Amino acid sequence: MSTREVHSGGCQCGAIRYKIAGELGYPHICHCRMCQKAGGNFFMALTGTRNEDFLLTRGEPSWFRSSDPCGRGFCAKCGTPLFFKTVGSPYISVTIGSLDDPEACTPVSQDGVESKVSYFDRLFGLPERETDRSDLPGGTASVDRSNHQHPDNDTAAWPPREDRS
Repeated sequence: MSTREVHSGGCQCGAIRYKIAGELGYPHICHCRMCQKAGGNFFMALTGTRNEDFLLTRGEPSWFRSSDPCGRGFCAKCGTPLFFKTVGSPYISVTIGSLDDPEACTPVSQDGVESKVSYFDRLFGLPERETDRSDLPGGTASVDRSNHQHPDNDTAAWPPREDRS
C-alpha cells in the first residue's frame, strides 16, 4: 500500500487555504517579466501538481489573466500571489512561498533567465542578518502580539476569536 504526499498552504491572511494530495512537480524559479511583476520581486518560485490532486479548503482566489492562455490566482484580501494556471492544462502551479512547508521542494531550474536582473547572482554574497524588529514601538514583543499572519498550518477558523476575558 502506498501513501500519497499531502501538502497544505495558503495566503498570508488565511482567507484562502489549499491542500495538495500528491506530488509536487517541477519546482523552479521563473525570472520572466510577468512573474517579476506578479510577485513584486526578482522572480517567482513555483511548483506544480495535477488538477485532481489540488483542493481549495477555504475561500476563493481572485484571478488576473496575465496573458491569453494564463491566469494568476491571488488573495483579494491580502494580495498574496498563490497560483498560476494555463487554460486547458491538467496542472496548476502554486507559489512555493505559500506552502506551509516551503522546504518541501527545492527548485531544480531557473526559467525566464532572459529577464533575470543583472545583479541577481551577486545577491547571495551580501551580508546576512536575522530579522530584528526592536526598532518598532514596543520592540519584538509588540510585533509578536500584533502579528495578523495566518500560521503555517490549517485552522478551523480564521481569524481566531478574540479573547474577551
